[in-house]
Amino acid sequence: MAELNQSESRPNLLDKAISTGLGSGFSPIAPGTAGSLIGAAVYLIPGFEKYYVIVPAIILFFFWGSRAAGKMERAYGHDPSRVVIDEIVGMWISLLLLPRTLVVTALSFVVFRVLDIVKPFPANYFDRKSGGTSIMLDDVVCGIYTNVLMQLTARFVLK
Repeated sequence: MAELNQSESRPNLLDKAISTGLGSGFSPIAPGTAGSLIGAAVYLIPGFEKYYVIVPAIILFFFWGSRAAGKMERAYGHDPSRVVIDEIVGMWISLLLLPRTLVVTALSFVVFRVLDIVKPFPANYFDRKSGGTSIMLDDVVCGIYTNVLMQLTARFVLK
């Protein structure tokens, strides 16, 4: 029984594929940025921006990513840089219900990356915690902050 639980807690190929953003987390330079680019690229697939597509994707990959990221953390140490599903989900949150334009997408990307590096409260709190859910939550917070800033920017600056 202990062997079964131990093997269930190790990341399998699917966990690795999801948590690393199909390998983008193995980028030798700025894996978080590479993961965010994957999130933006997926968002630009026609129809993905529709709330009835992106919201279920955010929910599904938040929970799946939490599980996979937790396994990766147990295998590779605290919040391993190769885990970028959190950046992907954070990018999707950043872009949720915004106008789907290249300008908005690019600005959202830059704002999200800056906030993900700075980690304003409570993102910094979750960043210090262990576990897959905490790995995901710091980027969820940055995604929410980005979305609020971009909603205001889209309404009042980019009209």
